[in-house]
Amino acid sequence: MRTNLITPEGLAKLSKELDYLWREYRPEITKKVAWAASLGDRSENADYKENKRLLRQIDSRVRFLRKRIEALTVVEYSPVQEGKVFFGAWVEVESEQGEVKRFRIVGPDEIYGEKDYISIDAPMARALLKKEVDDEATVSTPTGDKLWFINHISYQKPTA
Repeated sequence: MRTNLITPEGLAKLSKELDYLWREYRPEITKKVAWAASLGDRSENADYKENKRLLRQIDSRVRFLRKRIEALTVVEYSPVQEGKVFFGAWVEVESEQGEVKRFRIVGPDEIYGEKDYISIDAPMARALLKKEVDDEATVSTPTGDKLWFINHISYQKPTA
């Protein structure tokens, strides 16, 4: 099951995508469909078929985004979080073998296209929650348990 949490930045990104699809991209494709339809026989009109397909994809994504945005809970930064791993934290961890990873724990809707973001639902994030610097966390992986040490925790503070 997906967690319905999102950072303020993540919500802004989804809202921007929805706005672009609805106000710019969809009207552009609608014009192309109308133009292609005006050419007559639609059964062999590749422009018409392709743009209708695009329109269906856009409409599907718009419906998804509207429902999803409505269901999301924005988690704002709070000074109380400092020093511990919570939602929205940037965390640096190190394995027993010396492998270092740095990532931000965010909602599942925010990880796409971001190589250094992991979902709050990921086993790594779950293992790190509420831990502090120098704590260790055991993460269950398909190849067995792996031990990680927390080197650093920070938060992106809102710009007021």
